[in-house]
Amino acid sequence: MLYFLISFVSFVILSKSFTNKPLSSNGTKLISNGFCGKLLNLLVASRIKIVSIIPFSFFHFSLGMQNKTFVSKIEHEEKEVEEKVVSLLDLPDLPLECILEHLSPNELCNVAKVCKSLKNKCRSDFLWENHMKRKWGKVFGDAAYRQWKCHVASRNNNIDDTSNHHKKLLAFLHGFLPFFWIKSKSEKDIKLSPDDSVAALYLSLENGNFWFPAQVYNRENGHAGFMLSCYDAQLCYDYRSDTFQARYSPHGRWTTEENIKWERLRVPPIESSPHVLHISDCLDELKAGDHVEIQWRRNKEFPYGWWYSVIGHLETCQGEGNHCQCHNNDKVILEFTQYTAGSRWRQTIINRKHHREQGNEIEGFYGGIRKLHSKEEITRWKKLWPTKIVE
Repeated sequence: MLYFLISFVSFVILSKSFTNKPLSSNGTKLISNGFCGKLLNLLVASRIKIVSIIPFSFFHFSLGMQNKTFVSKIEHEEKEVEEKVVSLLDLPDLPLECILEHLSPNELCNVAKVCKSLKNKCRSDFLWENHMKRKWGKVFGDAAYRQWKCHVASRNNNIDDTSNHHKKLLAFLHGFLPFFWIKSKSEKDIKLSPDDSVAALYLSLENGNFWFPAQVYNRENGHAGFMLSCYDAQLCYDYRSDTFQARYSPHGRWTTEENIKWERLRVPPIESSPHVLHISDCLDELKAGDHVEIQWRRNKEFPYGWWYSVIGHLETCQGEGNHCQCHNNDKVILEFTQYTAGSRWRQTIINRKHHREQGNEIEGFYGGIRKLHSKEEITRWKKLWPTKIVE
């Protein structure tokens, strides 16, 4: 059609050029034969160029349309597949909690980075209480938990003081427009408060950011003077070596010990200060062969430690078992068999009717007694038995 149109226009122009009358006296034509020839050649060349371009352009356009259709079809299919995929967030709460419950602490921390919703679920106290009990239950007791609460409250008070200071400063700068950005930034910061969740507690312990109270068996790397004893300390965990660092306060100063293993730690059995005498409630029932712990300290200024001992027989006792009458006597002998016979530390005698702290500056002071009923406690003491008798 285009070819016919170009040919028709060319024919009309040429026919008019031959029929035009002269516009001047000498018969010169406005459009000469040479000019018409050039024009015809130009039109023919243009026709060839246009005709040669049209098929390629149409093919290219058709191919482009096919590609677009194909890409659109693939995108639509991918979208349908994506819509059919079920994510963790699509699960009901119970199955999701069951999945998260089987994750380790590190895995929970990684999942919490995915989105805000998973972050809230992964920091649930329910999930982290299991991890706390599994790893820290044997060394982290009620006293340590109360200290954690005081630690968080102290940080909250510091933030409140900082917040009040910021508010006073912002009130002063409120009328100055150049400082409006300070207001928005500061108000955002003062809303933050320390996290008192179980997850925060676990991570603080794991990273060694929180010192907590517990007791250490055979303190100061098994020093001979502390064999089969257990002393209060402040502990900090080192995840790189999986050991603890301890701080002891014997006499107004702190001494430290490092590389303490888990088996040397325990939760304090008596929730009282190591400087307070334990009121014994088991003296009337003590008999030969019973396993006990007794408070002992070097002098009045030192804290008490708990020392392992076994109730022995009186010198006047002639029998054992059903024939032993030591439990009917007011005197009770405590045997410290880790020391050699004849050592001044080998045994001591207390009065079951009127026992209070007793002793002197030479042999130290003996305090309250607690009877060991648990086989686990007795076994732990026996595992710590020294390889040789202490003199």
